[in-house]
Amino acid sequence: MSPESSPEAGGKSLFSLQRRERLMEELRAHGAITVRDIAAKLGVSELTIRRDVNILADEGLVSRVHGGATLRSPLDRSAVAGKPSSHGYSIGMVVPSLDYYWPQVISGAREEAEEQNLRILVRGSAYDAADNRRQVQALLDIQNIDGLIVAPDMSGEHGQELLRWLNALPIPVVLTERRSPAEVPAHRLEWVATDHAFGAGMAVRHLWQEGHRMIGCLTDSTSPTSPHVVRGWQQAMAALKIPVEKSVHEDSAKLDNDHRAKHFDHVLQRCRETETTAMLVHSDTQAVAFVQHCVDRGVDVPGSMAIVGYDDEVAYLAEPAISAVRPPKRYVGKVAVQLMAARLAEGRMRPVHRIDLNPELIVRDSSLGAPRQQPGNVLQDSL
Repeated sequence: MSPESSPEAGGKSLFSLQRRERLMEELRAHGAITVRDIAAKLGVSELTIRRDVNILADEGLVSRVHGGATLRSPLDRSAVAGKPSSHGYSIGMVVPSLDYYWPQVISGAREEAEEQNLRILVRGSAYDAADNRRQVQALLDIQNIDGLIVAPDMSGEHGQELLRWLNALPIPVVLTERRSPAEVPAHRLEWVATDHAFGAGMAVRHLWQEGHRMIGCLTDSTSPTSPHVVRGWQQAMAALKIPVEKSVHEDSAKLDNDHRAKHFDHVLQRCRETETTAMLVHSDTQAVAFVQHCVDRGVDVPGSMAIVGYDDEVAYLAEPAISAVRPPKRYVGKVAVQLMAARLAEGRMRPVHRIDLNPELIVRDSSLGAPRQQPGNVLQDSL
């Protein structure tokens, strides 16, 4: 039995108009209501009451406040009387970047929101838990949102505390490209994320099929994606019986231009020592820089060094064009909104959903063809 048909509140269910009349009666009697209390009294979900409050506010009858409503105040300019909202719910969306990766996620979310008659309110943040919380709080305080889609920073103690706070919010929360770790049992959080480990495994197997028997990995430890890429690389290497402990695995975090060339020289030296002829590089901006460095050092790509990037934001711009794992970014946003719409419609009766989406491998020139020479000779000459 759904919350809408729960036989409470006087022994019978209430139609939407009757519910709103009861809300107005409570407001006239007490001056204010809380969503939690009135939902329990009427035997419906909090989301149903929040929707009723939004309708009454859009009609100019009440003033929305965080967690409830008051009788309409002449100081409340947030709604125009008699002008109903064109959207059923308002969804806040907080992402850590508005210029790389995330614009496609936002675009997918907005397209689906239009289909679902939802309003999306986007705020840009940083890869920082404190700023994530500030942006979410601003949406809660100013926009009176019904649900939240967010890609929080989960690193360290502050990240874990942010997850606990998100889990305790009175509105549904869907994480995008994030998963709550085992040490933070956030039982109410839903998420949709790319299976980056699977994507890394696809890249390794592609390079193996092209004839490479030592495959390295270059990642950025400050990225939330890189740990999953490393895990997928390690799992694929083990499955192919390539010794991970003898393979090249380097971290390129926080390198400026002055130090990047020296670091890439070090990576090429390690490739020479281990006879590594292929590299998986996250992200593809880093892959573009690495390809350019190889060319500058006389290392032929893909003849002497095959490269697969990750993210596929700019990989096609390189010379040669770089093969890359492409996460389904638009679908991440689309499915996040679908999860939110279903949660708002069904309430707590709906089981928590956590969805992984597979990326695809876009093969270009940088990874095609078996190594043409023994790496020791070519890379030795380049250093």
